Amino acid sequence: MKTKRQELYETDLLELVEDTDLRDLVVFNDDFNTFDHVISTLIRVCKHTPEQAEQCTWLIHYKGKCAVRNGSEAELKPMCEAICEAGIDARIL
Repeated sequence: MKTKRQELYETDLLELVEDTDLRDLVVFNDDFNTFDHVISTLIRVCKHTPEQAEQCTWLIHYKGKCAVRNGSEAELKPMCEAICEAGIDARIL
């Protein structure tokens, strides 16, 4: 028979395990979206600061992609959809 303390510990441990399944929201480079459009989209959708959005945009431009956010799939899915609706290629990896 489990004590109340053991049940709480097991519940906390299961919640911790679920939270460690983090994914990346990756934005890919293209030849038609402007820097300003990508920056404003990252600010609006991902709640980036202007500086953070600009740095990510430069990484996307020079490296071909950048992980702009990480989190659970449930958190990232609406962000990914909003970025894609803005005409920018993004995927959860």
